[in-house]
Amino acid sequence: MSGSVRILGLDPGLQHTGWGLVESSGSRLRHLGDGVVSTKADLPLADRLCIIHRALTALIELHRPDEAAVEHTYVNKNPGAALKLGQARGVVLLAPAMLGVVVAEYQAMEIKRAVVGTGHADKIQVQDMVRRLLPGAAIKRADAADALAIAICHANHRSTRNALARGYQTGGYQTA
Repeated sequence: MSGSVRILGLDPGLQHTGWGLVESSGSRLRHLGDGVVSTKADLPLADRLCIIHRALTALIELHRPDEAAVEHTYVNKNPGAALKLGQARGVVLLAPAMLGVVVAEYQAMEIKRAVVGTGHADKIQVQDMVRRLLPGAAIKRADAADALAIAICHANHRSTRNALARGYQTGGYQTA
C-alpha cells in the first residue's frame, strides 16, 4: 500500500510475549504476521529477559516496522508477579526503542474501545473483531491476537492524530 506504515503491536509477558504486525494505509489494514515469543518458567529471570530481547530484536530487524505499540500492564495483586511482568514490559519497550522505532503505549480499555467499541469487551470479543478487521489472519494464540489488537488501536489513534494535525495546519480547526 502506498503511504503505508508498518505497525508492530506487542503484548508483554514473561512467559508469552505476543507480537502482531499490520500495515496501515489510511483506514485500510493488512495483516503481515503474528506470533509469540515464549520462555520457560524454570529458566533464571535474566535468561528469560534475554530470550525476549533477542527474539524481538531479530523480529524487528526482519520486518522493519515503522512504529511499535505496547500495552500498559495492569497492576497484579501478587507483587512478585507484577514486578516480573514489569521487567518483561521494560524489555518489550526497550527492544524497538534501541533500534530507533518509535514506541506508543495504550491502556487495555483504550485498546478494547478502539477495536470493539467498548472498553469492557472480553477477550473473545476482541479476538473476533481482530479476525474481522484482518481477514485471512490465522491467529493461533490469544497473546498474538492481543498484540494485533494493540497494533490496530495504534493505527486508529495514529490516523486520528494525523487527520487532526492536517486540519490544524490548513486552518480547518479553531481552538477556543
